[in-house]
Amino acid sequence: MESNVIDDGTPLFTQIAEKVEDSILNGTLPELSRAPSTNELAGFYSINPATAAKGINQLVSKGVLEKRRGVGMFVTEGARALLINEHRTAFSESFITPLLNEANRLGLGAKDVIALIEERSRELRLTTAADPTASKG
Repeated sequence: MESNVIDDGTPLFTQIAEKVEDSILNGTLPELSRAPSTNELAGFYSINPATAAKGINQLVSKGVLEKRRGVGMFVTEGARALLINEHRTAFSESFITPLLNEANRLGLGAKDVIALIEERSRELRLTTAADPTASKG
């Protein structure tokens, strides 16, 4: 996991939960594997263990992690799919809905929007291919 935790004012426990979620999403923390303990997270990020525990407890409540008494925390089966679905919904609400509202305001239909997305995607691929320093990801 990346060690930059402190950001814009998002509570630390939320940032901890997001870092663990990111590790599950990108596969560095696979389903059914042991997750970092509260103390490991606290030590790694130099934060209070109670703060790390609050982030972990969010993930337990969400069904992403499970506590196994005396053994540790583990990623649940289906956690990645649950997170993908959650992120997909948030993406739709944050980006697709406003996009469609603006398209509607401009009199653009779904096919028009799809054509614009495909056109921009081609442009971005060409730009990225032409610039060897461009980030791929």
